[in-house]
Amino acid sequence: MYLGLLLLEAIGGLPPIVVMIIPFVIGLVVGYLVHKMLKIAIIAGIILVVVSYFGFFGLSLGALKDLSDKYGPIAVQYGTLLMGMLPLGIGLVVGFIIGFIFS
Repeated sequence: MYLGLLLLEAIGGLPPIVVMIIPFVIGLVVGYLVHKMLKIAIIAGIILVVVSYFGFFGLSLGALKDLSDKYGPIAVQYGTLLMGMLPLGIGLVVGFIIGFIFS
């Protein structure tokens, strides 16, 4: 009986349904943006390979390693901060999947 009353109470002044919908909507937006950015990254990678094939731009593993050594820890730090800000839950995961598939 007490659990049912607890579920009907407001959380921080917001109804529980609103608290449950917010991570879902955030997941939809993040999934949509990841899908669009992934398309852009694939296109940019193909262009980079074509340009390097024709000799306009040189790719070397040493330069890529230097860049990853320099910017890798910063990228991991900001990625960790982003994951810490996102509300974790099944609503976020479901929203992410739906946003990624239907974008």
